[in-house]
Amino acid sequence: MTSSSDRSPAVDVSSPKTYEVRTYGCQMNVHDSERLSGLLEEAGYVPAPEGSDGDADVVVFNTCAVRENADNRLYGNLGRLAPRKASRPGMQIAVGGCLAQKDRDTIVKKAPWVDVVFGTHNIGKLPVLLERARVQEEAQVEIAESLEAFPSTLPTRRESAYAAWVSISVGCNNTCTFCIVPALRGKEKDRRTGDILAEIEALVGEGVSEITLLGQNVNAYGSDIGDREAFSKLLRACGTIEGLERVRFTSPHPRDFTDDVIAAMAETPNVMPQLHMPLQSGSDTVLKAMRRSYRQDRYLGIIEKVRAAMPDAAISTDIIVGFPGETEEDFEQTMHVVREARFTNAFTFQYSKRPGTPAATMDGQIPKEVVQSRYERLVALQEEISWDENKKQVGRTLELMVAEGEGRKDGATHRLSGRAPDNRLVHFTKPDREVRPGDVVTVEITYAAPHHLLAEGAVLDVRRTRAGDAWEKRNAQEAVKPAGVLLGLPQIGVPAPLPVATGGCAAH
Repeated sequence: MTSSSDRSPAVDVSSPKTYEVRTYGCQMNVHDSERLSGLLEEAGYVPAPEGSDGDADVVVFNTCAVRENADNRLYGNLGRLAPRKASRPGMQIAVGGCLAQKDRDTIVKKAPWVDVVFGTHNIGKLPVLLERARVQEEAQVEIAESLEAFPSTLPTRRESAYAAWVSISVGCNNTCTFCIVPALRGKEKDRRTGDILAEIEALVGEGVSEITLLGQNVNAYGSDIGDREAFSKLLRACGTIEGLERVRFTSPHPRDFTDDVIAAMAETPNVMPQLHMPLQSGSDTVLKAMRRSYRQDRYLGIIEKVRAAMPDAAISTDIIVGFPGETEEDFEQTMHVVREARFTNAFTFQYSKRPGTPAATMDGQIPKEVVQSRYERLVALQEEISWDENKKQVGRTLELMVAEGEGRKDGATHRLSGRAPDNRLVHFTKPDREVRPGDVVTVEITYAAPHHLLAEGAVLDVRRTRAGDAWEKRNAQEAVKPAGVLLGLPQIGVPAPLPVATGGCAAH
């Protein structure tokens, strides 16, 4: 029997309260925030108007703990809200996510005006904890040590009408020395395949045409249920869903990237020719210190097999520069892999200490100026390769899924933006006829820059889609309601198809 204290509280509908969710970190956090927003709306809250900047009845921080100064950023933001909360009776502040899981009671000690602290395993409790804090007039700190319910069972307010994240697992069984995620998200737990496919089919029924399968180590899916080929089988099953046009996934691990996955990608038409494969370092010595369970030869072998099966595949990666003990020779090995792999793009990071990780206390911490120099050399090399690889796209005819909010200069240039099948960003001339996010256009590429392509001629074809219909319907509904949830991290493109977390917990 469910006690009254465990039921989601109802907010007085005669005067609905507003909420704002600020998200930091990886795609997993972004997807969790969609769940938090759905929970709050089910409880009767409404999104705060866009640009309210903390002027809401409830402000939720969904935090990340993988960066060295994550706590400073959080406490700075909490400090700026303190006077506003003091002058606004009834306002509540909640802190969740990885930093909350790690710091627990510390948050309330440092910021006693916070009302609720919850962890990564019990996001479904947020409305209950807010109501309990209001009634008892004291902070509620509740951190679960294991997953209470798979997040996909919770209500969701998705950020896109035409592209969606779909979680297939949570947690991670790896022990990378630079990563604190397993301690905060727990061991890997897989969803039932039938539940995943049912969610995808429901999304397609609502008009979604592109999904991204999401997991901390997405291609390890099946380890929890005892099937080493479960991930490739899931990809093939996605290929049988009518109306599902594009399937992506993030982020895989080289250790678990097996030949059956490559075959499934190549042989399933709606699985896109795009792969994000974190490298982290090209040095076997550094990979061993990182506790990464592959070496340079294994990594380059995967890239070679992927290219043999899908010659047009765009491959991206993550690289950490300046890991403790990295020598100039180690760094040159990373540069060698970059030259050999010819990544379409790379998310490059200077190593920063993650408190609580083994690497934070390792000997051989690299001086900042050395790390900076290596980082600049790596970025320059990758920029050159990215530009060269993009130039190969000039003259090609591509189908783009029209995106929303991808081109910052679209208004001034009279262009629209979209994503190619391989996830390259393309800005194209706005056609005379109406084109909606989620629709598909055919264009010819005329110019290449390192990070985007241009199609400056007339659009060759416009295909109106159910996804575009869904966007149009949702946009009409939003016009008569308060604006959507404010996510406190830069937009990384269309919500679903992005290949990589920008330094967050999925990027490993």
